[in-house]
Amino acid sequence: MPDTMRAMIFDGAHPALRLDRVPIPVPGPGEVCIAVSACGVCRTDLHLVDGELPQPKAPVMPGHEIVGRVHARGAGVTAFREGDRVGVPWLGYTCGHCAFCAAGRENLCDSPQFTGYTRDGGYADYAVADARYCFAVPDHYDDVHAAPLLCAGLIGYRTLRMAGPARRLGIYGYGAAAHLVAQIALAQGREVHAFTRPGDSAAQQLARETGAATVCGSDEPAQAPLDAALIFAPVGALVPVALGAVVKGGTVVCGGIHMSDIPAFPYRLLWQERRLLSVANLTRADGLELMRIAAQTPLRTHVTPYPLERANAALDDLRQGRLAGAAVLVTGNAPGIGQGARGAERRQSPP
Repeated sequence: MPDTMRAMIFDGAHPALRLDRVPIPVPGPGEVCIAVSACGVCRTDLHLVDGELPQPKAPVMPGHEIVGRVHARGAGVTAFREGDRVGVPWLGYTCGHCAFCAAGRENLCDSPQFTGYTRDGGYADYAVADARYCFAVPDHYDDVHAAPLLCAGLIGYRTLRMAGPARRLGIYGYGAAAHLVAQIALAQGREVHAFTRPGDSAAQQLARETGAATVCGSDEPAQAPLDAALIFAPVGALVPVALGAVVKGGTVVCGGIHMSDIPAFPYRLLWQERRLLSVANLTRADGLELMRIAAQTPLRTHVTPYPLERANAALDDLRQGRLAGAAVLVTGNAPGIGQGARGAERRQSPP
């Protein structure tokens, strides 16, 4: 068994990650070391390397949509055994005793740690995680297709829940989170209307394939009055657009960790009890609930796999809008892609 591993490392100074060999991490008490098979590439990773998130661990291995198998356990871990398949999300630790944790709002913890940001993540062959913040992954997703569930799915699901019982739903920015949320919303009997970057034909095709009732650019008016709108694109200018598209008493939920400045807008867009909300992180309860939903309603995850060493290419494709669905990094630990992924679609990595 080797004692070193490959890792893509962000040094905090240069936007490009460097490929290096580092020691395989040893789990401490309450932790597990995971042989990473796949790790999704999230827009939050892009915000990290582009310097838009403050005070990251430096250096740090990004990545918080991790799927792999338990390689070793630290003292006191009983929830998982060696060989168990687990998923690791963005929220990697909470203090458990601040006012927010005590109130069941651990997503707002005063002293949190985040996977791939303030603690090392999954852009590597192995990763260490707090066992309390790992989830069992439904069997009918292979590792590559399961990876987007761990953030795009989780944060998207929390965003959907915060929209309340809205029947007619608008989704602005149709990428990794949106294409999963749309499937959940449709399974719940809702109607989905998709708004993409103007001219993004790939995203518009994905929206049609996942069942959107209408599809258009975000520069076009909504074709039906919306009860709620979810914004996944990091574009502040979409906030007044979405507020103008929802009905009286409607809700607009911003699902990203970072967004460009929201421009001034007339009060009439917010008036009549429209609500504007943001989503911060997730709770373990969100994770358990989403995994139950994913087990009962198989979700079609649209992925583009990249080998680990091409993480910079995956990030740049995301940055330039060349992806439809989710990019996923694949390590040498991954079993055959496509095994057990009922209803999932695979796209080959670009050359």
